[in-house]
Amino acid sequence: MAAPGDQRIAVPIDDPNADTEWNDILRKHGVIPEKPPSPTPMIEEAILEGRRLAHENRLEGKDLDELDELEDFEDDEFLDQYRQKRMAELNNLQKKSIHGSVYPISKPDYQREVTEASQNGPVFVNLTSGTGTNVESRVLSDLWRQAAKEYGDIKFCEIRANQAIENYPDRNCPTILVYNNGDIVKQVVTLVTLGGVRTNMRHIDNILVEVGAVSESDMRIIKRRQAAEDAEEERLAGKSIKTGTAGRSRNNDDDDDDWD
Repeated sequence: MAAPGDQRIAVPIDDPNADTEWNDILRKHGVIPEKPPSPTPMIEEAILEGRRLAHENRLEGKDLDELDELEDFEDDEFLDQYRQKRMAELNNLQKKSIHGSVYPISKPDYQREVTEASQNGPVFVNLTSGTGTNVESRVLSDLWRQAAKEYGDIKFCEIRANQAIENYPDRNCPTILVYNNGDIVKQVVTLVTLGGVRTNMRHIDNILVEVGAVSESDMRIIKRRQAAEDAEEERLAGKSIKTGTAGRSRNNDDDDDDWD
């Protein structure tokens, strides 16, 4: 309500964003602000851009054998560009793959094999448990061997925790230490923040990317990520089929009951 003596007229406004003739008049006279632009065109543009990028990058992560299988479905020139790209990546990896296995080290070797060696690139150290009952430690040791084999361009080391650090508690094992340029740049104590006993190579990949040991566009990263996504899609599809079948079975049972 207007104050006593105020000659202004209170203008009723139901929805200032509504597309009405009355609101157009109010906007023209500055009574209400201009209607904000609709986000729909921007959303549609983002969707189209996402689809375009997905189409352009549809061959990312595919190895040479998988590219050969697409000869009947892809343009020869486009396919050949990816073949050349993959061959260059493989040649580059082969030149850098000077490791390929886990280095078991002792405390006297630590300075040379880890701290000093990290001046030439990241060094990953697994501080293992001294007992055979630490399941997480066994899980990481297996992953360490797989990672060292796949990422031959990166140095992976392993040492008993109580040998590296006196009185290091076994409950903190396994511990991952990542060195670069002589310093520790990443530390993970036990696998609880990764996946516990279900920790897998995807978790190791994430650490490699986080510390800059590999790029997110590395074909090994992309390939494993796509494999995980495909497996998840298959799992969900199987679950959907199973649920649908169960639903139909229940309906059939109900139908049978009607005839009893």
